[in-house]
Amino acid sequence: QVQLVETGGGLVQPGGSLRLSCAASGSIVLFNAMGWYRQAPGKERELVGEVTRDGTTNYADSVKGRFTISRVNAKNTVFLQINSLVPEDTAVYYCYGRDVARTYWGQGTQVTVSS
Repeated sequence: QVQLVETGGGLVQPGGSLRLSCAASGSIVLFNAMGWYRQAPGKERELVGEVTRDGTTNYADSVKGRFTISRVNAKNTVFLQINSLVPEDTAVYYCYGRDVARTYWGQGTQVTVSS
């Protein structure tokens, strides 16, 4: 059974930084892509960005320049570095891993940006 577990969320002041981690476990092959979505209160889930197994990244326009996604293929682990946080970044952040058959999801980690 494949499981993805996110860590690193929390409460941070505007302008601060956070680093989210997501580690996969279980009987899995290397994911073709890993990435992050987020869902703010009262809003639909939106793609933050993803990284493919060869290291190619793409990001939502709203986070370019502030968010950085990276991964360690050997551990099927993906990271999300978030800088210059603003209150609008408050959301539950979900990681995912996608292989040829399906997409696996983590349970989500809360990020709250508030002074």
